[in-house]
This record gives sequence, structure tokens and C-alpha cells, in this order.
Amino acid sequence: MRVSVTEAKGQLTELVRRAEAGDEVILTRHGHPSVRLVPIKTVPDRMSRRAHLEAVRASGVLRATPGPSAARSQDFLYGDDGLPE
Repeated sequence: MRVSVTEAKGQLTELVRRAEAGDEVILTRHGHPSVRLVPIKTVPDRMSRRAHLEAVRASGVLRATPGPSAARSQDFLYGDDGLPE
């Protein structure tokens, strides 16, 4: 929705409500787009960030699969005498 700045002065509360609801509100000056009203995304607090991080860590532990140990991962590069092949 496009509204001139002059018109927006009288209906600012309604325009803010529409922007918060997800409507695109563009304010125009002399017929050219000037400003877009968009809602501010809430910043998660410390406790919710920590809970999210713990959930990600837990899901990583569940998905991990055991593999060869790193100590033996490059044995194919060396012969039985321990020298490179």
C-alpha cells in the first residue's frame, strides 16, 4: 500500500498496525517512494538463545556416528615399516 506522507499524518496508528500485521506500507513524497514501514523483529533474550543452543548441541550428539579413530585415519599412506610409501 502506498500512502503520501501528508495522508499518513492523519492515519499513522492504522498504518503502523497494518505494517505490524505484515502489510507493506510505503510512504511517498511527491509521488516517489520515500519510506517503508516494517515491524521490528524481536531480539531473543539470553535464556532463549541458550535454550536454542542446547537444543542444537543435543541434536548434534544424536546424529553423530562413530567412525575410524583419527590416529588410524592415514595409515594407508605408510608401509609396515612406518615409512611413507
